[in-house]
Amino acid sequence: MKVLIIFDSMYGNTEIIARDIAKAFPQENMRLLNVKEVKVADLLDVQLLIVGSPTYGGRPKQETQTFLEMIPDAALTGKKVAAFDTRFLAAEQSFGLRLLMKTIGYAAPRILKILVAKGGEAISAPEGFIVQGKQGALKDGERERAALWGKNLSLS
Repeated sequence: MKVLIIFDSMYGNTEIIARDIAKAFPQENMRLLNVKEVKVADLLDVQLLIVGSPTYGGRPKQETQTFLEMIPDAALTGKKVAAFDTRFLAAEQSFGLRLLMKTIGYAAPRILKILVAKGGEAISAPEGFIVQGKQGALKDGERERAALWGKNLSLS
C-alpha cells in the first residue's frame, strides 16, 4: 500500500508524531512530507493519506487548511484517509479554557471531514496527541501511542 503522511508543525511536536506513525509502514511504500512541500500531484498514486496538524484555535494551521482546500473535489475517491492533531489535554486546563476547547473543538475532526468530503474513505476516528503547554513537549506515552495508531492504520 502506498502511504503519504502530510504534517504541519509549529514547535516540532506534530512532526515527531508524524514520524512515529510513519514507522508502522514499509519505508519503500511511504512518503512523509511537510504540508509546505506537498503538491496535488503527490496524491495521485496514494492508497492511504494521513494528514496531521497542530490544533490552532480549534482548527488546523492555515497552511494545512490551504492544502486541504486545494484538493479537487472527488480527488480522494478510492483512497483511505485518516487525520490526527496535537492538542492540550482539556482536563488539565482552567474551567474557561476547557469550555472554550469544548466549544471550538480540535483540528483532526475538521481535517477528516474535509478528506471525506473530497471522496476519501475514513479508516479511523480522528486522533489527538497531547502536548504539555503551548510549546511544551509531548506528554509521556504519546509517541508510543502514535506508533500504535500507525500500526493499526497499517492493518486497515
